[in-house]
Amino acid sequence: MDLLLWRHAEAVEGSPDGARELSARGREQARRMARWLDEHHPKALRILVSPTVRTRQTALAFTRDFEIVPSIGPEAGVADLIAAARWPEGRGACLIVGHQPTLGRLAALLLCGAEADWTIKKGALWWFNNRVREGEPQTVLRAAIPADLT
Repeated sequence: MDLLLWRHAEAVEGSPDGARELSARGREQARRMARWLDEHHPKALRILVSPTVRTRQTALAFTRDFEIVPSIGPEAGVADLIAAARWPEGRGACLIVGHQPTLGRLAALLLCGAEADWTIKKGALWWFNNRVREGEPQTVLRAAIPADLT
């Protein structure tokens, strides 16, 4: 299974938090990453998006074919993201468009076996793969791409 974590692009300040829109810089970050995803994304990609405006706008830069999942919103925990993605037992690939600090904590768990306060920058994408080698499950980081390098 492939699991892609895409942190929403830069958003404007404001309230309520869930209604914050992408800034001009954020719209460009989302467009650039969407172009990269369009060229490199795995087949059979299921896309799950937090219900906030900024995450939906980030995802819309790539596709309109996504599912809004309230359980992966800003207050979600790592277990919520794992359950929504069906990691690692799920088939195919899942892209989660979500928030810090949960995305960073999930990345730490996948690579180190424990949650830690890792930072995934705004608009960045981290791509993980779960595989079995010699009977042992492994998590592999395939890519960690900041928005400014796309």
